[in-house]
Amino acid sequence: MTPFAYTVGLFGVGHPELLVVGLDPGSSAAVLNDVAGRVRGGADLVPGQMLQFEGWAHRVVVEPVPNAGRIAFAANRFYQRPPEFSVELLQLTYDDKERRFPWDEGYATPTWIQPRPGDLEV
Repeated sequence: MTPFAYTVGLFGVGHPELLVVGLDPGSSAAVLNDVAGRVRGGADLVPGQMLQFEGWAHRVVVEPVPNAGRIAFAANRFYQRPPEFSVELLQLTYDDKERRFPWDEGYATPTWIQPRPGDLEV
């Protein structure tokens, strides 16, 4: 199974939760904590937005997740929401070592490691 991680708590401040797929636990935590800190600091992420990081060579693009109710179990439990009225999720899709994203020709990371939004189900 592909590893994934997401935030719980941003929905409570009026922002979708954040999801990363295919990263190790340390990288997942670092990316999610960084971006969640930006949101708590006033950033309002929108689909298509690209983010860069200090100390991490990759970039991410923000993408909407159409099947959040099949992924965000902990967040929905926290906010007492049924899957059909799930909190929103935004996937932070990262580039490969050659700075290519999954939609770019020659992308090097297999799709099972970082499935496209809507393809991950747990």
